[in-house]
Amino acid sequence: MAGAAWRSGGIRPVSRTAGPSRGRTPAKSRVRRSVAIAPPDHGIHVAPLQREHERIKWMRDTRRSDRVRVRRHTCDCKETIYELCHAGGLLFIRRTIREPGGPVAHETERLITVRMEDLWMRLILGQAR
Repeated sequence: MAGAAWRSGGIRPVSRTAGPSRGRTPAKSRVRRSVAIAPPDHGIHVAPLQREHERIKWMRDTRRSDRVRVRRHTCDCKETIYELCHAGGLLFIRRTIREPGGPVAHETERLITVRMEDLWMRLILGQAR
């Protein structure tokens, strides 16, 4: 009966075999395995800027919040990185440009979630910059 359930897509029966005492593997059968580390998460890429686009007002990074959570971000392989940030119940976009003298950060104004997620989507689609 158990074999029929397994063939029809049911749960596969588990075979139980007697193993070493106290759940340990004998030293001879231990195999060292190299663990492959996954590459860092690749963010999304910003679409090319469209001819008709909204101009975003960028302000100097004020660091006015002591805790900022990054909700979404663009790929780190470009020299300009955008982050959708959440702080104090409001959202804003942080733009970081890598320059020879060090990174330069700018922020948008802080808006409620619905408005800022819309601006974020337009930025990603190349409809705003």
